[in-house]
Parts: sequence; structure tokens; C-alpha cells
Amino acid sequence: MMIFTGTKQGHSSLSPVSVSPEASSMSMLPSSSRLKYVSLGVLVLQTTSLVLTMRYSRMLPSEGPRYLASSAVVCAEVLKIVACLLLVFRDNRFSVRALNRVMTEEIINKPLLTLKLAIPSGIYTLQNNLLYVALSNLDAATYQVTYQLKILTTALFSVSMLGKRLGIYQWLSLVILMAGIALVQWPTEFPISDQQKDLTASSQLMGLLAVLVACFSSGFAGVYFEKILKESKQSVWVRNIQLGLFGFIFGLGGVFVYDGERVQENGLFQGYNNVTWTVVALQALGGLVIAAVIKYADNILKGFATSISIILSTLISYFLLEDFDPTSVFFLGAMLVIAATFLYGFESTPAVNPSKV
Repeated sequence: MMIFTGTKQGHSSLSPVSVSPEASSMSMLPSSSRLKYVSLGVLVLQTTSLVLTMRYSRMLPSEGPRYLASSAVVCAEVLKIVACLLLVFRDNRFSVRALNRVMTEEIINKPLLTLKLAIPSGIYTLQNNLLYVALSNLDAATYQVTYQLKILTTALFSVSMLGKRLGIYQWLSLVILMAGIALVQWPTEFPISDQQKDLTASSQLMGLLAVLVACFSSGFAGVYFEKILKESKQSVWVRNIQLGLFGFIFGLGGVFVYDGERVQENGLFQGYNNVTWTVVALQALGGLVIAAVIKYADNILKGFATSISIILSTLISYFLLEDFDPTSVFFLGAMLVIAATFLYGFESTPAVNPSKV
């Protein structure tokens, strides 16, 4: 089990009876552990579904204009804000007065803290748009392998910004993870489709640059947001509302700057269909799940969950799409990913801060 200091919720009721630190720690561990692994499991399912549907939506033939990625990002932010408002509303026993009080105290009366969230929000908005660009210009294998660089960038930002110390086994696990993912998604034995042949060198370069920038932005924004969450006692959903409000503003600005003419011609929701709305819903859900993962686990474990989802995506491609034949290289890569996951968790097991009581 992994134990992170400074992340306790502080909801346990205290009585005059003295409770030893050991007993308190043991009583809080199961609930925290369940929340951690449940959130990681949901993230695996969400990431797998999002990659498959997003790629499918960008390649799906359409009679009219294709939907705008910038508008999809804005719609996802709106859905995320609404979902978080409902969660805060539930946490406050469905009281409109209590909801209004929380929003006023945490958003309006704390402008400096709210403005801090503009930084990760703007970066997340850029990242979400870049992923659409990447999936429109790269084949799935190249995209998935390259995007795993965000695990390394996240680890580096965690060390530099949060002061985390990664042991030799943890660094080794990151290297093994990267090797495993590269083997799982090794493209040489995949048959080259007509769509892949049509990809030009310029579009591949554009997609590659989009993924690389997204990797660095994902690492920095994720760790920055993690630092704010773990320094705050407020609900993670309130912080996500603040994040979503800035994301909506930045995203809407991007719509009219880059796609303003097309919006005037065919509207904001041009090319939308059931697949598009599924992508939007999955992207909105991803923001909530990632927030929970950051609160109860950490960004590097989030990266491992995403890596496992790549293996699931490959299996789904084989069994449902029938466009992939698993090889010994694939199975070797899968075993490396699993081994790296256990190796990272083993290193973190004894990481208990004795000063916390």
C-alpha cells in the first residue's frame, strides 16, 4: 500500500478518547486505499474508451463539415463544471444556500487562489486541443507510444516542484515502463493501411510536435494542480469548478481565434453526432477522474494507469476491430508494464512520515 503524507481529508471524528498514531493510521488506510485503486481503475476504463472513440471520430467519414475540436473542448469543460456543481450540491446536502456560500467563499472571496488555477487550466486547454491535432495527423500506435513521454516529464516535475524523492527502483520502473510500452505498440509488424500511407511527412511532423508539447504541458500542469490540491483543504470538486471556469474562457477564446470563420458559417456544433458527444462526455469525465486520482494517489500512478489502458486498447483492437495480431513482442511488453507497476508500488510501500500523528 502507498501512503502519502499531507493528503488526508481530515473528516474523521475526534473524541476525548486518546487514539494512538498507529491505530489512526491503520483505520484510515483501507478507505484511502480503496479510493485510490477505484479511481485508478475508472481512469483506465475512461482513457481506453476516450482514445478509441476520439481516433474513430476524427477518421469517421462525414457528409458535411467535421466537428471542431476546439468546440468539443469547450463543451467538455461545460459538462465538467455542471457535474462538479452537482457533486458539491450533493456534498452540501442539496442545499442551494450552502452551495452559494461555498462558491462565494472559495471562488469569489479567494481571488489569489482562484487565479493560481488559471495557469494549469490554460495549459490543460492547450493540451486537450493538441491531442485532437495529434490524433488527426498520427496513426494510433505512434501517438500512444510518444504520448507516454508524459510519464517521465511528470516524474521530473514531481521531483523538482513537489520535492519528491524517487528511489533507484522507481527510476528503474519508469525505464522498464517505457520499454514495455514501446514493445507493446511496436509498429513494425502491423500491416500498413491505406490511411497510413496517405499521411504526409508534414502532417506526421505536426502530430509529433503536438504530442511532445502535450507531454510537457501534461507533466507540468498535472504536478502544479496536484500541489494546489494537496495544499488545500477544500473539496476537489470546487477546485475543478475553478479549473473548468478558466478552461471554458480559454477554450472559447480559442474557438473564435482559430475557428471563428467556420463557426460563423456552420455554427458551433457543426458536424456533431452521437460519437462526438460520446468523446465530449468521456473527456469531461476524464477531468473528474484525473482530479480524484491526483487527490488520492499521484501523477506517476496516473501515468501507469494510462499505460495499462493502452494495452487494453490494443486488445480491444484485436478482438473487436480485428486489425491487430498479438505477437511475442506484445506479450513481452505487457509483462514489462505489469512488472514496472509492481516495482514502483514496492518502492513506495515503506514511505511513511513518522512526524505525522
